[in-house]
Amino acid sequence: MTQVMFSDFMLKPALQKAITDAGYTTPTPIQAQSIPGILEGRDAMACAPTGTGKTAAFVLPALNLITSAPSQARGHGPRVLVLTPTRELAEQIVTAVKLFSKHSRIASGVIMGGVSYGPQYKLLSNPLDMLVATPGRLIDHLNERKVDLSRVEMLVLDEADRMLDMGFLKPVEKVIAALSKKPQTLLFSATFEAEIEKVAQRVLTNPVRVQLAAPKQSHTSITHHAYMVDNTGHKQALLNKLLREKDVAQAIVFTATKRIADQLAEHLHGRGFSASALHGDMKQNQRKRTLEGLHKGTLQVLVATDVAARGIDVKNLSHVFNYDLPNVADDFTHRIGRTGRGGSEGIAISLVAPPDLPLLKAIEKRQGKNFNFVNFEGLEPVLSEQDFRALVPTEPPPGRPKPKNQRGGGRPQGGFGGRSFGGRSADGNRSEGARSDKPRGFSGGNRSEGRSERSEPNGNRFEGRSERAPRAEGRFEGRSEGRSDKPRGFSGGKPVRRDGAGHAERSGASRPARRPSR
Repeated sequence: MTQVMFSDFMLKPALQKAITDAGYTTPTPIQAQSIPGILEGRDAMACAPTGTGKTAAFVLPALNLITSAPSQARGHGPRVLVLTPTRELAEQIVTAVKLFSKHSRIASGVIMGGVSYGPQYKLLSNPLDMLVATPGRLIDHLNERKVDLSRVEMLVLDEADRMLDMGFLKPVEKVIAALSKKPQTLLFSATFEAEIEKVAQRVLTNPVRVQLAAPKQSHTSITHHAYMVDNTGHKQALLNKLLREKDVAQAIVFTATKRIADQLAEHLHGRGFSASALHGDMKQNQRKRTLEGLHKGTLQVLVATDVAARGIDVKNLSHVFNYDLPNVADDFTHRIGRTGRGGSEGIAISLVAPPDLPLLKAIEKRQGKNFNFVNFEGLEPVLSEQDFRALVPTEPPPGRPKPKNQRGGGRPQGGFGGRSFGGRSADGNRSEGARSDKPRGFSGGNRSEGRSERSEPNGNRFEGRSERAPRAEGRFEGRSEGRSDKPRGFSGGKPVRRDGAGHAERSGASRPARRPSR
C-alpha cells in the first residue's frame, strides 16, 4: 500500500510550506482518511483517540477553504467556526492555526470564558476568517449581538463527546440556529456512542465517516494499579507515600470537586510538593500559569478536576492518580490517557474507597476487566478485597433523592449499612472507630454532599448540586463543571437571575413567601 504524504492532498502552496517548515511529511491515520473527503466539501464524522492528530485534520482543510477564494457573503464574521468544550483545547487549536497559517494572511481569534469581554468585543468587531470558541462564551456574545455568524461556511464540533458530557447541547443548538445557512459540518470525537450518533444524524448530511478508535481503549503503554482505602485519612496518607516514589517525575491527581482540588493541592504543598490546582473556577491567566509550570517541569503535581482530562499533553507526565474515581466510566479512559503518550510508558493509580463501589463496577465493565488491587507496605487496608467487593450500598437517607446513573453510575448518597472500619490520619496512623461511610469531605471537619463541581462557599461544608445531572435520551445534557465557559444566566436551558445573596432563582417562578420566625 502506497504511503500517503501531505503533498498528496494538493493543499495551497502556503499551507504546504508551513507543514514542511513544521517538519511534517506523513499524515497520521485520522488525517489521511478524513482530510480528502473534507477537501471535497463533504461533512465528516471522525473518531480517534486523543493525541492522534485530530486538530490538524480539521484545521488544514479549514485554512485551505479560507485561502482558496474570498467569501461571497457580506459581513465581517468568521467563515470557519470551531466549537470546543474547554479553554485548554481552544488554545491548542489556536496554536495549530497559527502554526499552519504562518505563510497565509488569515485573521483568526479565540473567545472563551475566564477572560474579560473587552478584548473579545474588539476582536469580533473586526473582519475574521476563523473563530475558535467555547460554547458558553459564544452564546454570551450572541445574546448581546456582538458576533456575526452570517458568513460561516464551515462548522467544526471538536471533542463532541466531551461537549455532550459537559451539557453543551443547548448552546450548540442555539449556535447552529443562528447560522444563516447550512455549513459544511465536521464532528470530531474520541468515541462514537449512541448519543453522538443521534447528534450526528441531526447536524450532518451524508458525512464521510472515519473511525479509528474502538469505544474501549487498551492503553497498552500504561500500567494501572489500584489501592483499596479505608477512608479519607488513609487515602491522603497513601497518596503522600506514592508521590514520593522515585519513579514519579510529574503527576496529575484527579479529584471529584473543585474544592477538594484546592484543598488537596494546599495539603500537598504543605508537605513539600510543588503542587497546584486546576479547575473551572480559576481565571484563565491562573490556569495558563499553572499549565506553563507543568510543561516547564517546575510543577511536580497538578491537582485537577475533569476539566484537565483532555487537551493536556505533557511529555514528562509519568503518573496519573485517580484520587476520586470519575462519575462517568469513559472519563476514566480519558484521565489515564494523559500519561503514556507518544510511545512512552506511563503509570495510572486509582485510590478506591467503599463509596466508590458502584463507580468501580461501572468502570470495570467498561474496561472489560477488573482492577488489580495491590497493597502498600505499612498502609494496608482493613478489609480484604473479597470483603471490600462484597459491600453493598444502602438506600439513601430519607428525604434525599436516589442517585441517577448515567453511562457508568453515580456515587451513592448513603452509607454502607452502618459498617465501620478502623480509620487513619493523614500521616498513616490508625484511629479507632473511624467510619468508612463518612461523607467524602477532604478533611475530617468537612462534609461532602454529592460530587459538586461547583464550589460555593458555605462555611466548612462541601455542599452543592450533583456534578452530573440526569441526561435526557440523545441530548447533550450533563456535567457543566460549574465553568465560567457556561453562558451567563444559563442553567438547564432556563434563564436564571440571582438575588442579593447570590442564590439562583428561575425566571417566571414565584418565590415562596418567607415563613415568619418564631
